[in-house]
Amino acid sequence: MIASGLPVFAVLLAGGSGTRLWPVSRELHPKQLARLLGRDSLIQSTLRRLVPPFPASAVRVVCRADQEHEIARHLEAVGVPAAGRIYTEPVGRNTAAAVLRACLEIRREAPEAVLGVFPADHVIGRREAFHEALARALRLAAEGRVVAFGIRPRYPETGYGYIEAEPPGGEAAPIRRFVEKPDLAAARRYVEAGTYFWNSGMFAFRAAVAIEEFARHAPELLAGLEPLCGRPGPIAAEEYARLPDVSFDVAVMEKTSRGVVLPVDLGWSDIGSWKSLYDFLPKDAGGNVLEGDVIARETRGCLVLGRSRLIAVNRIADLVVVETPDSLFISDLESSRDVKEIVAELKRRGRPEAERHLTVAHPWGTLTRLDSQASGLTCRLSLDPGACARLGEPGDEALHLVVLNGEVRIRGRRRRPRRLGAGEGVRLAAPAGVEVENPTGSAVDLVAVFWKAEAAAAGEGPA
Repeated sequence: MIASGLPVFAVLLAGGSGTRLWPVSRELHPKQLARLLGRDSLIQSTLRRLVPPFPASAVRVVCRADQEHEIARHLEAVGVPAAGRIYTEPVGRNTAAAVLRACLEIRREAPEAVLGVFPADHVIGRREAFHEALARALRLAAEGRVVAFGIRPRYPETGYGYIEAEPPGGEAAPIRRFVEKPDLAAARRYVEAGTYFWNSGMFAFRAAVAIEEFARHAPELLAGLEPLCGRPGPIAAEEYARLPDVSFDVAVMEKTSRGVVLPVDLGWSDIGSWKSLYDFLPKDAGGNVLEGDVIARETRGCLVLGRSRLIAVNRIADLVVVETPDSLFISDLESSRDVKEIVAELKRRGRPEAERHLTVAHPWGTLTRLDSQASGLTCRLSLDPGACARLGEPGDEALHLVVLNGEVRIRGRRRRPRRLGAGEGVRLAAPAGVEVENPTGSAVDLVAVFWKAEAAAAGEGPA
């Protein structure tokens, strides 16, 4: 896609946490990486509607540094190259820093670039209408406008922000103001007025124009971030943390005189809660959304999602039931947004369920916790082809490894390298820093027991 002959880039903002979709979404596995609609994660669904019309090589993603490897997996799985196309943030600093980071990096590559900016975790039901609106937005952006996609409100929603437009006079209208999430009475007035639109968080502008607007309206952010871009190596957390924590709406869109809102009807949702997911998805004859191994008897108006086991429900109505291997969430459908308070309580208690799933992705593959006791931790490891995992901590007395399939090479300090094939095992004393490498072209699975008991034997031997 070309906007008036200028190069175009798609920028995905993938730094959110999605606490209202716990237990599927977690701090280390936020909702953009979750599979909520079909077989793709939300970021993969976003990529599929952007490529085409954008070329795959023109996609850029801004995300947290600790999620880079998993974001890269999701990109590569749908044919979007990840190398050199992910801008990482050592700590989250809201959307203004993320947008400006993308503008500065892309301007170095293509000074005349036009950007489309999209949250990585939203859904759009009308793809053709989206592509038509995108073409209009990029054309307006090429002319120097800062374009916000405004969703025509279908009902008085109190969970979204609104954009008030000047009376319509053409394809897009000047922005009068941004409005935070209103109460129900105000939301009804906005819908009746016809000049208010849901703020989708999607924008289009020329990178150089956006940087000019940052210089005019958020100079402190520009002065702090520009010296950090283009340097070799990752940005230091302490430097990035000093940047202003402000949204793109507040930093630029509420102040710029170049802003316009493009009214669109795209079948859009930000899937910000279990209720919004229920509203978006098609229902069965009983008004239910059922996914996974679910048996529902005399059940109506419910959202039931299973991830790892059979769920049987009987004579329930208007509930959310969401199951994962380590957690179960049940709530009244209308009150399901309150799950964020449960997540806050889990964090106060130091519970790992707030942060991670039983299966955690690493640059080398995945680790699944099978059993955890005071004496040790039992895990299943899956190593990607050619990957190398560094295992063991200083507190581990011993590590037992058993290869389930394929072959691995084990290396460690003061130990000669050795190979293990399927069905073979080894016991390693003081295993901190041991390396387990998959030298094959296929994934390799192992069972690992990290033993902390004082009775662990010294030396090596058969498992």
